Amino acid sequence: MTLQWTAVALFLYAEIAVNIILCIPFLSAQRWHSVFSWRIWSWLSPYWNKCFFTMIMVLIVLFLDAVREVQKYSGPEPMQDAKVNPNVYDHVHMKLFRAQRNLYISGFSLFLWLIMRRIVTLLNQVALTLENSAGLQAQMDSAVKAAKQHQEANLTLKQALLEGEKSMSATKQQQKLEVEKLAGELKATEESVRKSNAEVEAMRRQARGLAQEYDRLLREHHQLQNLQCAEDKKDQ
Repeated sequence: MTLQWTAVALFLYAEIAVNIILCIPFLSAQRWHSVFSWRIWSWLSPYWNKCFFTMIMVLIVLFLDAVREVQKYSGPEPMQDAKVNPNVYDHVHMKLFRAQRNLYISGFSLFLWLIMRRIVTLLNQVALTLENSAGLQAQMDSAVKAAKQHQEANLTLKQALLEGEKSMSATKQQQKLEVEKLAGELKATEESVRKSNAEVEAMRRQARGLAQEYDRLLREHHQLQNLQCAEDKKDQ
């Protein structure tokens, strides 16, 4: 195996190992996202796209070269020469085997290179989606909690209003009873005042009659005194 195909084979083994590590179940997407957020990756990010497309171009060239080699050694001319000379037959099959091997190595390297980039992208997207969903879940939980608090506050307010209405109705009923009681007392007082006024009026009339009777008696007394005085003078 030449140096370039040895490098491609090592690159293929490294890709297999990296893809297996990326697919380990107990390593979550958030952990990979934290790994991809290291400062070294931000430092290498300007060169990453260039390196990625450069490797794609190199692998495509090697893949096309392997395809050309396979077609070259599987064509009719090398097979005719191999039938004539047995040594050439073994050499042609060896070349064909190496070309097919190089074709598989370059093809799988190109395929796994694309798969590895896609896995990294999906891991980052899954991590961001989980973070966003966690944020949305937290917002939803806070919204539900706030809604429950508002609902509890509304229930408390309704209960307070009902209790207030009950207390107001009880107060109104008590005030109504007190007003009725006061109205009865006022009516009784008015009745007693009316009776008192009637008694006072009767006493005034009686006093007026007594005064008139006293004046009459006083006049009669004066008349009797005058008559007695006149009789005394006649006797003398």
